Amino acid sequence: MFVVNYRKYFYALSIILVVASIVSVSVWGLKTGIDFKGGSIIEVEYIGVRPDQPTLSSALSPLGFDASVRATGDKGYIIRMKDINQEQKNTLTATLSTFGTSTEKRFDSVGPLLGTEALRKALVSIILVILAIVFFIAFAFRKVSHPISSWKYGVVAIVALVHDVIIPTGVFSVLGHYAGYEVDTLFVTALLVVLGFSVHDTIVVFDRVRENLGHAKANKPFSDIVGESISQTFTRSINTSMTTILALVVLYFVGGESTQHFSLALIIGIVAGTYSSVFLGSPLLVTIWKWQEKRNEAKRGRK
Repeated sequence: MFVVNYRKYFYALSIILVVASIVSVSVWGLKTGIDFKGGSIIEVEYIGVRPDQPTLSSALSPLGFDASVRATGDKGYIIRMKDINQEQKNTLTATLSTFGTSTEKRFDSVGPLLGTEALRKALVSIILVILAIVFFIAFAFRKVSHPISSWKYGVVAIVALVHDVIIPTGVFSVLGHYAGYEVDTLFVTALLVVLGFSVHDTIVVFDRVRENLGHAKANKPFSDIVGESISQTFTRSINTSMTTILALVVLYFVGGESTQHFSLALIIGIVAGTYSSVFLGSPLLVTIWKWQEKRNEAKRGRK
């Protein structure tokens, strides 16, 4: 019940986080990976002693590849650069071998046209998923018309889902500016997973509201019904999220560099999604209901 009573404070926290994320993206943007902007990436692992990162970066600088060198594991490096051809790759490999025997673990190259197309499809996929979820909620709650209409459940779901997408995006904007974190197709995949996870939690609470509406007495306030529904599902939502987050934390620290950013995006998104499902989505139903009540009272007063 405290969630409903103190909903203004939860709204304020969400607004602060969303505004901060939007400002971060507007000022710094997102550091896109080669999946979106095109380029080449090579991962090498040295058999002997790994050279220092500044030394390796200095050796690659005269090649003109605009290379970004990042350590991975105990003896490896991941090098991101502009798109290079086979001859340039041979030059790069020869330069890397001057520091000792190394093994090429992977090499990927994406052209700028393919990168732009991937970015466009990523944005379209996120928008389509959000729309599909909203239509599903509106259909699932089509028989719920009192005290608020079914389409308003869909509107609340949109607010919660946008909240869950913007916050991880803002965090990665900050991490990209200060720590060089890049956004790639795995990040988009993480956002889609977060959307599914978040709407699952939201529907669980909404469905309990629907059930309690059917069993409630005629004069029982809608705010009390929502508060009871949140209380009944609160422990389940928190436990489900915590078990998932624990697994992702282990993956972040134990998994390779390629899955670290993916797991981090999921952790941030699931935390935001759990927050929005419990502290944002359902309380918004109460706020909408109170607005309706005030408007109806004003209409009766004018009569």
